[in-house]
Amino acid sequence: MLCAQRFISTVTALSLCGVAGMQPARAANLITAEEVAVSQGVVSVAGSRAQLLAALARDDVAAALAERGVSVAQARARAEALTDAEAAQLMAGIDQSPAGASELLGTVVLVAVLLVFTDILGFTRIFPFLRPAR
Repeated sequence: MLCAQRFISTVTALSLCGVAGMQPARAANLITAEEVAVSQGVVSVAGSRAQLLAALARDDVAAALAERGVSVAQARARAEALTDAEAAQLMAGIDQSPAGASELLGTVVLVAVLLVFTDILGFTRIFPFLRPAR
C-alpha cells in the first residue's frame, strides 16, 4: 500500500513539473483567419470586387464588351452596384468556368451526335458510311 502511494505521488509530482515547464501561447505565435484564408486561396468580398474591377480594366475585356454594345463605364457602374454576395458569386463563377469555353462547340457536338443516332436508327440519311439498324 505504501509502495502504491509513493508511486502515485512520484507520478503526480513529475506531471506537475512537466506542466510548469510549458509556456502559454502568445499573440505573436498565432496566425489570423485572413492569413489562413489567403493561404487556402479564399478571396474576401473586397478582394473579389477588386478582381472584378481589375478584369474590367483589361483591354481584351473592354474590346469584348464594346463588341456586345456595352461600354466599360456602364460595366464598371454595374459591377460597383452589385451586393457583396453577388460580387463573390460572380467571381466564383468566373473562376470555375473553363478558359476558352464556348457554347457553340457544345452545340455542334450535340447536333453531330444527334444526327449520327438518327442515321443509325434509320430516320435520316446524312452520313452515307453509317448503316441503318433496320
